[in-house]
Amino acid sequence: MQQKLTVTQLTKYIKQIFSFDNLLSNVCVTGEISNYKLHSSGHMYFTLKDDKSVIKCVMFKTQNRRLHFKPEDGLKVIIRGYVSVYEAGGSYQLYPEFMEPDGIGDLYLAFEQLKQRLEGEGIFAPEHKKKLPYTPKSIGVVTSPTGAVIQDIMNVLFRRYPNVVLKIFPVMVQGDGAGKQISKALDALNKTRAVDVIILARGGGSLEELWPFNEEIVARSIFKSEIPVISAVGHETDFSISDFVADLRAPTPSAAAELVVPEKEALQKNIMDKRLRLKRALAGRIQKERQLLGQLAKSPSLRHPLDRLNQLCIELEQLNKHMGNSMKRVFESAKNKLSVVCGKMDALSPLMVLSRGYSITRSSEKEIIKSISGVKPGDMLEITVTDGSMICSVKEVNNS
Repeated sequence: MQQKLTVTQLTKYIKQIFSFDNLLSNVCVTGEISNYKLHSSGHMYFTLKDDKSVIKCVMFKTQNRRLHFKPEDGLKVIIRGYVSVYEAGGSYQLYPEFMEPDGIGDLYLAFEQLKQRLEGEGIFAPEHKKKLPYTPKSIGVVTSPTGAVIQDIMNVLFRRYPNVVLKIFPVMVQGDGAGKQISKALDALNKTRAVDVIILARGGGSLEELWPFNEEIVARSIFKSEIPVISAVGHETDFSISDFVADLRAPTPSAAAELVVPEKEALQKNIMDKRLRLKRALAGRIQKERQLLGQLAKSPSLRHPLDRLNQLCIELEQLNKHMGNSMKRVFESAKNKLSVVCGKMDALSPLMVLSRGYSITRSSEKEIIKSISGVKPGDMLEITVTDGSMICSVKEVNNS
């Protein structure tokens, strides 16, 4: 009788077949990623497909943390790994141990992905670039302490500007952990504020060797640096993320040394030229002022200053005389006008009327009496004459 198997036994048997198959235990597959998901555990779940078939994939955290690029839907990749059975689901799955973009290097893809993301954040924008000091007193160099790079920088710096103080911050410039060292060096220099400008330098190399300067942690440290940073990584044709973030990109480390300080001899010559021009300009100005002073000294006002003063005194006396005569004429005219007005006022004055024998009669309520109808016998009246007034009593009222 045929042996009976449980589902679990059958699944384990199939899994053993997969495990002992040489092709399935080390397979290389190409396809397009879809349904990509990064789990909170760090594992990656996605489907690899072509135009006719699909296969589920699980890439564990221990493998995917070595990836330099970020998988995404629609990306064509090459995967090396093994195929096994997922017993709980009863399905077979591809377990990638290595993955790279199909037709493009994973480092180059990672470079482009990070570049686009940081550019979208505005980190490369010109308005964030800081101006380099014209004559820095102290320069910090973040690079490997050995090799030709630091020697080239020192030779150029001390030849061009011997007075500068050079502070070397030794770091790894390639390999695992190099990016973290570079980032810590930049942060430390900013914390101590011991330098005026920083040169981040490395010689040429492959994309893999230059990769620490493409890491996001380095880009973030350059961006937040309050000290200006010059990126001098690789040769003139090499570009790294640090070149885009830095305040200035130098094609080579030697070029960075030339850009960071002026040539002392040229600077001294420039100062001497400016001093000579200033001396000549000052001599010309003095000569011009002397000529002007000579012309002023020959002027009558300075040769005979009292003559001008005497003339002004005479003019002042004449003005005083004219002003006195004018005031006299004004007063006479005003006096005449006042006499005319006073004559008219006298002619109209009630006092003049009274002086001719007339009087003014008022009632006890101070109302002027103009008619006999306004009084009756017994009323008290006030009669005003030219030299005073009298209080009288009405005895009789007669019609004229």
